[in-house]
Amino acid sequence: MQVSQESASSELPLLYKELAAEYDLAETRYTFGGQAFTFLSVLDSYALLDRISPEEFIKDEQMPYWAEIWPSAITLSSFIADELQLEGLRVVEIGAGVGMASTVAARKGAAVLATDYSLEALRFARYNGLKNRVALSCERLDWRLVQCSEQFDLLFAADVLYERVNLLPIVTAIDKLLAPGGVAYIADPRRRMAEQFLELAAENNFSITSFPKKYSGGTVPVSVNIYKMSRR
Repeated sequence: MQVSQESASSELPLLYKELAAEYDLAETRYTFGGQAFTFLSVLDSYALLDRISPEEFIKDEQMPYWAEIWPSAITLSSFIADELQLEGLRVVEIGAGVGMASTVAARKGAAVLATDYSLEALRFARYNGLKNRVALSCERLDWRLVQCSEQFDLLFAADVLYERVNLLPIVTAIDKLLAPGGVAYIADPRRRMAEQFLELAAENNFSITSFPKKYSGGTVPVSVNIYKMSRR
């Protein structure tokens, strides 16, 4: 869904000013599907560790992974742009971070709900949607207890399979969020944890197709698998 130039221009300066007052920022350009995008992220995510109190860490063990743009997110975004038809579809992204995949999906004509547990992440996702002239709905979502009643045609997630304790909750969240006939695409840099996730998904009535990809935009190439999940 597109956003008018006037609407974006009226909100972007204020949002940027608010973010710049709290973070050291990095702005990076990408091309997906022959179209140009610009994404704002945090220059040094490790600097955010000092913001996490011991009480917050004990409660959620939340690390600021959202603040970086990971190879899996870039690979998934390229896959969305090049290989999927999204016009008119309803899409949700879990663990959206700064909203890269969500923004690319919205540019392709999907109505997108970008979700993350981190409220900080959602501020960046909203900014990046507006910066790239697309309308993202942004909401907090805890995949351990999904309270969203809506179901979606497609679900996207990049680099979310890093904690064993989260694997079954993610499978359960996908099952709850997908409409009948819906499909999920999960991008992962071939962590060993992904094997356990796929076993759990299979046990919960999902069929899996794997698309091996490679991200070569960094100093070292990164192998990324995109897993297509559909109910049997």
